[in-house]
Amino acid sequence: MNILFAVSEAEPYVKTGGLADVAGNLPRALAKRGHRLILFLPLYQEIRLKNPALAEVARVTVPLGAEPVPGVVLEKVDPDFPGCRTFFIRQDDFFDRPHLYGPPGEEYPDNGPRFIFFCRAILEAVKQLGLEIDIYHAHDWQTALLPVYLKTLYRDLASASRAASLFTIHNLGYQGIQEKEIFPLTGLDWSEFTYEKLEYYDRLNLLKGGLVYADILNTVSPTYSREILQAEFGFGLEGVLQQRRNELFGILNGVDYDIWDPAVDPYISPHYRIGRMSGKKRCKEKLLQKCGLPVLGARPLVGMVSRLVNQKGFDLILELLDAIDCFDCAFFFLGTGEKEIEKQLADRARACPEKISFICDYDNRLAHQLEAGADIFLMPSAYEPCGLNQLYSLRYGTVPLVRAVGGLNDSITDFNPTTGRGNGFKFFPYTTEALAATLERALSLYRKPRLWWKLRGNGMRCDFSWAASARQYEELYRRMQGLSGKPAKKQP
Repeated sequence: MNILFAVSEAEPYVKTGGLADVAGNLPRALAKRGHRLILFLPLYQEIRLKNPALAEVARVTVPLGAEPVPGVVLEKVDPDFPGCRTFFIRQDDFFDRPHLYGPPGEEYPDNGPRFIFFCRAILEAVKQLGLEIDIYHAHDWQTALLPVYLKTLYRDLASASRAASLFTIHNLGYQGIQEKEIFPLTGLDWSEFTYEKLEYYDRLNLLKGGLVYADILNTVSPTYSREILQAEFGFGLEGVLQQRRNELFGILNGVDYDIWDPAVDPYISPHYRIGRMSGKKRCKEKLLQKCGLPVLGARPLVGMVSRLVNQKGFDLILELLDAIDCFDCAFFFLGTGEKEIEKQLADRARACPEKISFICDYDNRLAHQLEAGADIFLMPSAYEPCGLNQLYSLRYGTVPLVRAVGGLNDSITDFNPTTGRGNGFKFFPYTTEALAATLERALSLYRKPRLWWKLRGNGMRCDFSWAASARQYEELYRRMQGLSGKPAKKQP
C-alpha cells in the first residue's frame, strides 16, 4: 500500500511529545512490512537549520480565504529510511519560528491558519507530484482537516485512487478550537459549519472534523478508545465518538528498542541487561550526583520525566510531596510546562533538597539517564491516551507506578507477590490517598530484594516493539480499503 502520513512533528526531525515518536517509528515499521510510506511535515525552523540541503520538488499555492499563500515542497532522501519518502512544506511566515506551536505554556494566535494551510498544501503537493495514495493517515487536530478535504474540496483527488482516510487521536484534550471568524480560511462551504460537522458551541473545532469525516478512527491504546466514549474523558466530543464507536479502534503505541534499551543506550554508562544488572546501580549513583541528591544507600529513587501539566497528575504529586517525611525514598523530576507547576516543584525542592530534586528542562540525554538510574517511575495521570515512559521504564528495570487509565492500564499489570506475576503497580481512584498507598506498597516491596528482582525482571522481558503495532495498523488499512471499494493488494 501507498500510505501518506500527515503529522505536525516526527522523530528524528522535531519533537515535543509522543506524537513525534509514533510518526517517526510507525512508518519505519510499516516500511519493513513492504509498504511505501510518504511522510509530510511542516518545515519548522529547527528542521531547516539541521537540514540545509533539502531538495525543492514542487511549489504550491493555497487559498486562505481570498488570499493565495505560496508554499514550497522539499524532499529529504534518507538512506537510513528505505521505503519512505519525506516531504516538508515550507512557508516561512507560518513555520520559520523558534517553537512548533508556541512558547512553553502558550500557543501562537495563528495556529488555526497555519495548519489549515498545511493540510491543503499536502493535498496540493499530492496533485503536483502525481503521488498515488491508498491511505491518508492524519494525526491529531493539526491535520484533522485532511479527511474533511478528501470528502469535500478534494473528493476528485481521493476518488481517483479510491483512497481512504484514518484519523488517529493522540490526545483528545487538544482540539484546535478556533473562533468561527476564521472558518472562511478553510475554503469550505458554510454548510459544513453545523453541529453535526465542524461547529462546536459556535466555534470551529478542527479535531471534530477528523472525527466526523475520516473513514476509520483510532486511538493510541484500547482502553483510551473506550474511555473517550464517556463524559469524564470525552472533552465534550463523547457524543460524536459514540456515533462512530463501530469505526473506533485502539492500538497501543510501541517502543524503538534500538534507542530505548539499557544494553545499547548511547546516553548511559555503563550498559546493563537482565543477568548483568550491576550497571544499573552505577547509573543510579551517577544520576544522584547529577540531580544533586545525596547517596541514598538502601533507599529507592522515584523518578518522573513529564510535561508539567495537570493531566499528568501533578495536583496529586504536589500534595504527596507535602508529606515527604512519610516516605523512605527520594524524588527526581525532570520537565517543563505550566509555570505554576514549575514554581511549586521548585519550592518543594528548595525546602527539602535532601529528598527532592527538580530540573526544569527538556533534556533528552538526562531523560534516558533518569530511566536508567531511577528505581520507580511515577505516572499518576488523570488520563493518559497511551504513555511511553512506562514502556521505556519496563525495559530499563525501573518499575512503573501508574494510574490505571488509558495505555497505562493496557501495558502495566499490578504485581502479585504470591504468584510473582505483574510488571508494576497500579491504582485507580484519582486521590492523593490512593497514590500514597500505592507508593508505600512499592517501597515495601523494594525492601524485599527477591521479590523486587522478580518484578523488575518481569518488566524487562516485556516486548512492546513497534512490529506488533504495525501489524494492527496494517489490518486497519486493509479494512479501510474495503470501505473505499478498492481491493487490498497482497504485499510482496
